[in-house]
Amino acid sequence: MLEVELTRRGVAHLVGRTIVAVERTDPLAVADGVDAEAPGSRIECFDRHGKLLLVRTDGPTIGVHFGMTGRLLVNGDAVIDRLAYSPVSRDAVWDRWAVRLDDGRLVRLHDPRRLGRVRLDPDVSRLGPDVLSLRRVDLAAALAGRRAPVKAILLDQSVIAGLGNLLADEVLWWAALAPRRPAGSLTPGEVGTLAQAIRRRLPIMMRRGGSHTGELSPEVRAGPGRCRRDGTELVRAAIGGRTAVWCPSHQR
Repeated sequence: MLEVELTRRGVAHLVGRTIVAVERTDPLAVADGVDAEAPGSRIECFDRHGKLLLVRTDGPTIGVHFGMTGRLLVNGDAVIDRLAYSPVSRDAVWDRWAVRLDDGRLVRLHDPRRLGRVRLDPDVSRLGPDVLSLRRVDLAAALAGRRAPVKAILLDQSVIAGLGNLLADEVLWWAALAPRRPAGSLTPGEVGTLAQAIRRRLPIMMRRGGSHTGELSPEVRAGPGRCRRDGTELVRAAIGGRTAVWCPSHQR
């Protein structure tokens, strides 16, 4: 999500431009109708909800989901320099969608792992509240009465939109909460601590450059790493189908 927000800010200068042509498209990544509707559309603004970039035009809204390795290139220049789990590349062979603007610039969705998607008028009503504007009361409602592990709930985009695997582990580390804790077992105080960790740490990581800049960085996660708070060897295990990393000493 942090990378999507940084991308949204990084392409703000394209507002007012018109998409004149689609020059490359991957039918696996680009939904039916996008290539027919996009040309002739003037970009009015860029929004974001969770991990979804919303290109709002005077016609359709185009939703771009970047997956793990997708990013935008404008005339070959990357809006985001680095992604945690993606090779550094600008080779057009990995472009999934490319559009030409009325000023001649080429905007490319570059995605080596082909996990990104482009859709028309995406339904954001299926997503939970955006994590950057998440209130403590929203978080309490999302966790209340749930038996699933708290990390699994944090990753459920229909409950809270925007937290990915690295960010979920990071905020739980700062909140001293074990990812396997049943979500509904958190006390009001623990919910408040978690909400505070989300509110404080995400902007810090955004300023540093993205979700790979936390205490549980990809290098630390590769292990065997030790907790930077107390030196305990970190635990790695699958929770909800995703790898979780945490400290068994201070995270309870």
